[in-house]
Amino acid sequence: MSAQVERLEHNMVKLTIEIAAEEFGKAITRAYNKNKKSIQVPGFRKGHVPQKLVEKVYGAGVFFEDAANDLINRTYAEEAESTGLEIMSRPEFDIEQIENGKSFIYTATAAVRPEVKLGEYKGIEVKKQTVEVTESEVEDELRKEQEKNSRLVDVEDRAVEKGDTVTLDYSGSVDGEKFDGGTAEGQTLVIGSNSFIPGFEDQLIGVLPGEDCNVYVKFPEEYHATDLAGRDAVFACKVHKIQKKELPELNDEFAQDVSEFDTLDEYKEDIRSRLLDTKSRQARTALENEAVDKLIEASEMDIPDAMVSSQAAQMYQEFVQRLSSQGIPAEMYLKYQNSTPEKMLEDMKPQADKQIRTRLVLEEVVKDAGIEIGDDKIEEEIGKIASAYQIEADKLKEVMSDAEKEQIRKDLAVQEAVSLIADSAKEV
Repeated sequence: MSAQVERLEHNMVKLTIEIAAEEFGKAITRAYNKNKKSIQVPGFRKGHVPQKLVEKVYGAGVFFEDAANDLINRTYAEEAESTGLEIMSRPEFDIEQIENGKSFIYTATAAVRPEVKLGEYKGIEVKKQTVEVTESEVEDELRKEQEKNSRLVDVEDRAVEKGDTVTLDYSGSVDGEKFDGGTAEGQTLVIGSNSFIPGFEDQLIGVLPGEDCNVYVKFPEEYHATDLAGRDAVFACKVHKIQKKELPELNDEFAQDVSEFDTLDEYKEDIRSRLLDTKSRQARTALENEAVDKLIEASEMDIPDAMVSSQAAQMYQEFVQRLSSQGIPAEMYLKYQNSTPEKMLEDMKPQADKQIRTRLVLEEVVKDAGIEIGDDKIEEEIGKIASAYQIEADKLKEVMSDAEKEQIRKDLAVQEAVSLIADSAKEV
C-alpha cells in the first residue's frame, strides 16, 4: 500500500491510496464468501456456486462494491495515520481504479486541522460582573421551600376560590353528544393552573362543595383532537371536595424541619450564601464565555465546510442518543417539530462552527502557554467521574483506554486555558 497526499484549498487534503492487485483479489474472494449463501444459479445448490461461475453469470464486477468497501474499511484509518496529518472530518471516498488483475486505487478527501493565528489572550477587556443577593431573592427562595412543605386541608364552609384544589366529576358533550376523553370521576384540579381548556377552571370559582354546575367552553382552533378543534362544548360538573393550601409558619421550628439550622435567621443566611455562590459561578462563567468569544474574534482560522458538517453530524447523533435514553424515538420528535434530519443538521451548523473555533483557539492557547497536565490531575478527574457513576476509580481506570485518558488530559488542559484567559481578563 501507498498513500499520496495532495493539499487542496481551505485546509482540505486528498489522499490517494493504492492497494496491490493481490490484496484486491483476496477482498473479492472475501466478498464472494460473504454472499455465496444467497446466490442462486440453476443446476447448483444455494451456497455452492463456484466464484468464477458467479462472475461469469452476473458479471466480472459483481463483487467489486463489497470488495471496495472491505478494503477501504481495512486500510483508510492506518493510511491516514501514516501521513502524520490530523484529519478533522469524515472523508469522502472515490474509486479511481477497480479492475481484476490491477491494483485497487481510491481517494479520500477530508479536512485537516486548520492553522490558528492566535490573538492576544491576556488582558482581554470584559464587562464587569456584579454579584449581589437581595433580600427579596432570599425571601423568594424561602417561599419556595415554604410551598414545598405546604399541605392541603379540606374546606367545607365556602365556595371554590382561585388556588384551591378541587375534586370533581365531569362529563363533556358537543351538540349533545359525548366525546372520547371528555368524562372523568374523582378528577383533581388546581384552580388557576390552566391545565384544562381555557375558561374551564374560572367557571368553577364560586361553586360550593357537593354542587352541580355546567361549564361552557370552546376548544382551541389548534386543539390536538381535530374533531373537537374550534367547537363549543359543555361539561356537566359536580364538585365533591375543596381543599386549600396551608403554608407552614416561617419560624425557627420551620428552619429546624427543613434544614440543619436551629433558627430562621441562620437558615436565611445559608440561603443567602448559597445564592451568592450560585451567582458567583454564573458570573465567572459569563466572564469566561465573553473573554473566549473575544479571543475567537481576534484570532484567524479557515474552517473547512467538511469539518463543520462532521461536527454537526456528531452533534445530531448525540442528540438522537439523548432522545433514545428518554424513550423518545427520533422520528416522533422530528415529526412533532415538523423537521427532518437534514434540516436539523443544517440548523446545527452555526453551533458546530462555534464549537470548532472555540476548541481550536483554546488548544492553541494550551500550546502557546505551555500548559501541561500531570498524571495526578488525570487520576483526580477519573476519581470524580467514578464518583459520579458510583463505581470504584480503580475499576474505571482498568476499562478506560489510553485514548480516553489522553482525551481527559486534553480536556483538562483546555479548562486550564480558559482559566488563564479569564484570570488575566480586565473587567471594565
